[in-house]
Amino acid sequence: MSLIPLRTKLVIRQKVKSFGSSAVGALTVGMLKTTRYFDPQKTADRFARIAQWIGPKLREQRIGRDNLTKAFPEKSPEEIERILAGVWDNLGRVGAEFAHLDKIWDFDEEHPERSRIELTPRTHELFHQLRLDGKPALIFASHLANWEMPALAAVAHKLDTAILYRRPNIAAADRIIQEMRQVKMGTLIPAGRDAPLRLGQALKNGQHVAMLVDQYLTGGVEVTFFGRKTRANPMLARLLRQVECPVHGVRIIRLPGNRFRAELSEEVKPVRTADGQIDIQGTTQAVTDVVESWVREYPEQWLWLHRRWR
Repeated sequence: MSLIPLRTKLVIRQKVKSFGSSAVGALTVGMLKTTRYFDPQKTADRFARIAQWIGPKLREQRIGRDNLTKAFPEKSPEEIERILAGVWDNLGRVGAEFAHLDKIWDFDEEHPERSRIELTPRTHELFHQLRLDGKPALIFASHLANWEMPALAAVAHKLDTAILYRRPNIAAADRIIQEMRQVKMGTLIPAGRDAPLRLGQALKNGQHVAMLVDQYLTGGVEVTFFGRKTRANPMLARLLRQVECPVHGVRIIRLPGNRFRAELSEEVKPVRTADGQIDIQGTTQAVTDVVESWVREYPEQWLWLHRRWR
């Protein structure tokens, strides 16, 4: 029988956990600050190699393999492993690129040949349309390639944007991450109980509201993703029911040579109920279908490392 009282054990455990979180937070802050001093492209290559070495040793490798096998039953084990290697390569690059968020979007509309960013003429047209039409809009993205960059694209095109984001659990890391994001991003709204209210108000004020929509949400609405039932966050559809406005998807595609292509989708039409209201489940499914089409095209650039089906 232990001689240490239960309350004392709990206090010790909490202290250790607090110390651990502080240490991890300090390490994260130090790494991000240090990474800014190095060449971004060489650092991205190095981080990619490290991630490809470490990743297969982690439990997320099994999660990713299981997800890919369910999504692509027609692919061979060798093809699945090649996609997984690409997933780790992409994740390592995202980690390195995060430290350079204020510099990574270098698109010059007058001299596009000097940039690492490519935009199609139609994407140009749609961004300008969103800026000039005088309407709010809902914009969704997914964990594809570098998923921080869609927000940079919106601000670069002078869209007044409110962005839903999830805070890290470690306060020190949250502070520096917010500092980096705020350089060239719009209004940042942390996920939480008041987030739907704040996002709805942003739409009513004429802002463009952006969010990631591709993760599993306990209590979300049921959708089909790669032929399998799962749950997705219905927040976008619920906001659309409050304020009807255009809905577009934006994706970043990673290209060879540390380059990117940004694409804005055509308007995604909402699904409606018999009485003309926005159908929450149907509209969430329509958005999920767009994300699935993106992932099918570039499976190695999507974050397969979380449990999408449960």
